[in-house]
Formats: sequence, structure tokens, C-alpha cells
Amino acid sequence: MNRFAARVLQASLLALGITGASAQSLPEKQTVVTPPPAGPTRAYVSDIAIQHIVDGRLHVVDVDAARYVGQIPLGYAGQAVLSPDRKHIYVSTTYYPRLWRGTRADVIDIWDAETLSFTGEIPIPERRAQALNYKGLISVSSDSRWLYVQNATPASSISIVDLRERRLASEVANSGCWLALPVPSAPNRFATLCGDGTMETITLDERGALASRARSDRFFDADVDPIFVHAETIGDRFFFVSYLGKVHEVDLSAEKPRAVGSWSMVGAADAKKNWRPGGYELFAIHAKSGRMYVLMHPDGQEGSHKNPAAEIWAFDLAAKKRVARIPGNNAISVTAIQGGAPRLVALDAMTMGLVLIDAGDKPRVVQRMDGVAEAGTLIEMQ
Repeated sequence: MNRFAARVLQASLLALGITGASAQSLPEKQTVVTPPPAGPTRAYVSDIAIQHIVDGRLHVVDVDAARYVGQIPLGYAGQAVLSPDRKHIYVSTTYYPRLWRGTRADVIDIWDAETLSFTGEIPIPERRAQALNYKGLISVSSDSRWLYVQNATPASSISIVDLRERRLASEVANSGCWLALPVPSAPNRFATLCGDGTMETITLDERGALASRARSDRFFDADVDPIFVHAETIGDRFFFVSYLGKVHEVDLSAEKPRAVGSWSMVGAADAKKNWRPGGYELFAIHAKSGRMYVLMHPDGQEGSHKNPAAEIWAFDLAAKKRVARIPGNNAISVTAIQGGAPRLVALDAMTMGLVLIDAGDKPRVVQRMDGVAEAGTLIEMQ
């Protein structure tokens, strides 16, 4: 620094009242803050962070308070799921020693859902599906014993992880099928959705090995009207939505899946404007009210199945009838807060923000928090 510049800097510091002693940098004091207790409006947003995919994130947000609570790393295209008791977060992910190259290591990271602190890991085969975040790519049995992880090499299989003993129990092929959907009433059983228009259940023995399989009759035609790989449940009743707007219900209370029936969400007037469902987590069910909420867009065509919502349609599942049309808020994902009156949390594709919606008799936006994620596709509620 020359003499003139030094004098200018000294004069500036004096004008600001900064002496030589106070201008010195002080060491930063690091502290650890415990997050506030999780409530019913805490949301977990899976973000694949596509522009830096080795560094995905799980954003933890209190939607009601519009408060960002914290963040959990998802690694390379990681998948996250909450335990049934909401005490643990399980992440299936991949790490490379040079970020994007080197020897691949796949693990299950285990986090405390209350403190957002890391508690351990379980190695798994290096075959987990590195894919966008969808329900069923990682899931937990209803008794919290088994963790299911979808694999793709591209051969399809499921890694069965024993959470009690923290070990890999087995690997079960689900060739031609996708997802692991736990059956609530049968902790040792899960279902998988198959490309030939059927569902298969896989039952495990007490050590996590394959015990038996059972296949449903065909209930959809993937060449004519495929269904989205997203399911919602009421007990053992599983609901799916098709590209052209049909609702399919499958009963998984017995070993063999049974298709209950299907019905169309799109009436004659709607068909003229070619309304179709679209998005990623594209519908939600509020079990207490028996309402289903679906992201819909007009002018649907081949390839529009990921379009943001122009409207959210509300259906009475018992009557199989639309009961409300709610502004779509550009949503590509939506979930319901269970218990109490119907409330929705939607992910706005334009702002990557969360929108809390009162979905009762007079629907309204209660709260909005923009810029939560970069490339989010999945929301799970506390």
C-alpha cells in the first residue's frame, strides 16, 4: 500500500471511530442452536439441487411461522424419509471421494428429527436409484423394523435394511416394477408398482429375506393411460392417479393386491379444455375428511404431465365427486397436514417456495415462504 492510500484508509477509520485496537478482527464464537420442537406444520422438502447434484439438501421449514429451521445434507441424489414415529430421518445417498468421481459408497444416513443431528450410518449395496425424489424410493415399514431402498443398475431390486440391527438383511428383485410401498397392517410386507399394469406384494420372513410374492390382476394399461408413480393411502387402501385423470384404488389388506375400481376426475366440460393432472407429488389425501386434492392444468397433451397446477381440484372420495376448485399457486407438489380441518402445503414451481393453504369451505392462502429450495419435488410433513 502506498503512503497516500495508507493515509486515506487511516482517515476513514478515524472518521468511523475505529481505532487500531478495535479494527482488529476478533475470533468468531461458534455456537450450536437446538431447533424449536417440531409441530404439525414442520415440512421436510427434498431438493435434488440439480445444478450441483453432489450436494442435495433436505430443507426443514416451519410453514405456519414461515421460519427456516435447518438443513440436512442429501449427498448425491439422496432420498429422505421420516420414521413412522417422526423421531428419525433416514437418508439413502451416495458419496464419492472426489465429489463426482472415485470409489462409490452408498449408505443410509440416520438423523435425529428433533435436533437435526447425525446419529449414524448403515452401508448398503452400491445400487440405489439415483433419481428425482419420489415417495417409495425409500420407505419404512409400519413397525419401523425394515427400511426399503429402491435400486436400479438398471435392473430393479429392493435393498432390505434391518433398522433394529442396523444391517443389510437382503436384496429382493422386483423386475419390471418400481417403488416399495409399505403395507400398514402387515409390517413384513410391501407392494411394488409394475409396468404390465399390475401390483405385486412382497412378504419377508423374520430375518428380512423373501418369503412370498403375490400379483394383482391387471388394473391399468401403461400404453393407453399410464399412472403416476405416486401413491397416497387411507389405511391399506392405496390410491393412484393416471395421466388422463382417472383415480385407481387398490386394496392391500390381503396378501394378493385387489383392484377396487377406478373413476374419472374429468367431466365432459373439463374434457373440452383437456384438463389433466400434473406435477411430481401431484395429489394429497386428507384422511379425516376423506378429501383428495389433485394438481390440475388445462390444455393437457403428451408430455404435459409435469406441468405446474393452474388449479387444485378437491374431491370427496366416498362420493367420487369434485367439491371445490382452488387456485393452483403454480404447484408441482402438494401434501396434506393430517388431523383437524383440511390444510395443504404446496411447492410453487416458479418461486420454489412453500404455500400453506386453508382447504376448507372457503379456501385461502394462509402463509407463503418463497425461495426455500432450488429444485425441490417432494414434501413430507411432521
